[in-house]
Amino acid sequence: MSFFKKLFGRGAGASASFDAPVATEEHEGFTIEATPMKDGGQYRLAATISKEVDGEVKTHKLIRADMFPSTDDCVKFTMIKAKQVIKEQGDRLLG
Repeated sequence: MSFFKKLFGRGAGASASFDAPVATEEHEGFTIEATPMKDGGQYRLAATISKEVDGEVKTHKLIRADMFPSTDDCVKFTMIKAKQVIKEQGDRLLG
């Protein structure tokens, strides 16, 4: 099975649901919602990063190839990675 099919939710056991954030955190005006994706017996790093710009909420879906054995580990590293992306890209992230 193709890596990309699994990554984008078309593979067996993959889930691309962003419906229920596991954790939410504010960082530099952005809202980070950790939404780990179940993939086999592990969890893929995923989040929704959003910010209100000129009265409109803009969002960015962050999905990485990183896999973790528990949701707690996944959420911890999701927050770290999302903050890093915000620091590097700022408002360009919402482009």
